[in-house]
This record gives sequence, structure tokens and C-alpha cells, in this order.
Amino acid sequence: MSAQDSGFYVGSGDDLSDGFMHFSTADQLAESAARHRAGVADLLLIEIDPDDLGTSLKWEPSRGGQLFPHLYGTLEVARVVNAEPLSLDKEGYHIFPEGIAPWHPEGDKLS
Repeated sequence: MSAQDSGFYVGSGDDLSDGFMHFSTADQLAESAARHRAGVADLLLIEIDPDDLGTSLKWEPSRGGQLFPHLYGTLEVARVVNAEPLSLDKEGYHIFPEGIAPWHPEGDKLS
């Protein structure tokens, strides 16, 4: 059953394995996508208001000590503020909407 049908998203396989949903801020997004989802087609970029998630959202240190948002629990589809599909550039990196700068690892090409 899809998240739209059920009204809830439980996360990816990685999320389920880790026990929380991995979120990123707008400043962290492009690097996270390049490191963990490069070359993956059919991704959907969703925007959530972190204030709507209450105490289920925890800010925890990760890459380089940065605080990353992690959601412990399911995501109600009704909490999604905006959603849009992401396409890939010729190198396999996601093309983000205006306001989110692309990030490519130096010297890394996916072709």
C-alpha cells in the first residue's frame, strides 16, 4: 500500500533498519543526496515543517558533527508541505529546485 493510500510513510529500508527516518535541512540536502542516493531515479523531494513533528523529531549529530533531523515514528502524509519529483543530471546527481545548491564530491563522477 502506498503512503498516499494509507496516509502514512514508514521510511525506506535504511530508515527501518536504523530505527528512524533520515531527514536533512535545505543546507544539508544536496550533499546527503549525493552521498547516499546518487544515481537513484524517481526520488521525491518532500518539505516538512519541523515544528509540526513535535517530540518525534530529534536533532542528532552525524556527518562531521552536524546536527541532522531524525524522525522517530511514521510520517503523516498530511504533514507534507510540498512535494516534487527530482530528476538526475548527466552525472547521476539530483537536480534540486532553486534555493538548494547542488553538491558534487570532488573528482567523483557516476557516468
